[in-house]
Amino acid sequence: MDEDISSRETGGRPAAVVAGIGTWLPPRVVTNDDLAAELDTSDAWIRTRTGIARRHVIDSGMATSDLAVEAGSRALKSAGGPDADAVLVATTTPDRPCPATAPDVASRLGLGAVPAFDVAAVCSGFVYGLAVASGLIADGIARRVVVIGADTYSTILDPGDRTTRAVFGDGAGAVVLRAGTADEPGAVGPFDLGSDGSLAELITVPAGGSRQRSTPGAPVDPGDHYFQMQGKRVFRGAVEHMAQSARSVLSRAGWSLEQVDHVVAHQANQRILDAVAEELGLARDRMVSNIEHVGNTSAASIPLALADAARAGVLRPGARLLLTAFGGGLTWGSTVLRWPIGVSAVTGP
Repeated sequence: MDEDISSRETGGRPAAVVAGIGTWLPPRVVTNDDLAAELDTSDAWIRTRTGIARRHVIDSGMATSDLAVEAGSRALKSAGGPDADAVLVATTTPDRPCPATAPDVASRLGLGAVPAFDVAAVCSGFVYGLAVASGLIADGIARRVVVIGADTYSTILDPGDRTTRAVFGDGAGAVVLRAGTADEPGAVGPFDLGSDGSLAELITVPAGGSRQRSTPGAPVDPGDHYFQMQGKRVFRGAVEHMAQSARSVLSRAGWSLEQVDHVVAHQANQRILDAVAEELGLARDRMVSNIEHVGNTSAASIPLALADAARAGVLRPGARLLLTAFGGGLTWGSTVLRWPIGVSAVTGP
């Protein structure tokens, strides 16, 4: 029993416990060779710099909500029932600026008039979503919450940018959290969250928001409608903040790094994962990685990695997991859990 967590962090209130997990990837696969046929790049160039071999991309007419519904329905199936009291969708690529994507997802999941809203924390969005859902459960507002990370970055990437197109893929992953106790396997928390808005320009889509639209007649570079990232500075920030956040949340949980069985970090880049492991003094094989096959799927990356590791038998019941993420905003966050007993990932297609 993690006595420190149960007493200090929950104060006797219900804890959020993982009850189900589901994922969905669009069927279309884009390999490095496919990109090399369009852009000045190669399979070797991409693998060396990112560790990525392939990624999934939506077809014309598909949207983020479609992926979120597929992943959410599979998570509910994994949890053994179609009911939930709230839906959170972490995404940078909502179906439209207004309204939020989550109410549509909740409706299509058949959940009725439950509270539903989006979480905008870019690649940290899933961890932020877990924290918000845990609060809903702790305060008695909900007993079962669906938390979905879903992104379709292919819709905001510059078609001619070999760097971003090589890195990002589309996908969705979801978990169902239920009310439980902090000392049972699957209980999520405590959390460490942070941000630094002074560095917002490191990861951004400059155009399309109120700042750009409120200046009529101002020239807009066509590239400003696409995702932009200052790679070298982002690399350094990702390693620094994920490592610091990981140490902070472990301290709050009363865990040591030696007690952690697996780290499931945001799948940004294999080199970043390796650097985080080195910064924390961990063997690389303790870092869960599936980026080779799916690329960087932003808010979907952690649940996708969790599901893949669970399906492969890497995550044994009771295993101590550290989740950590870094994204635009800048934002970062971490949490811990012990892998639940009897939860099987439902994946697709």
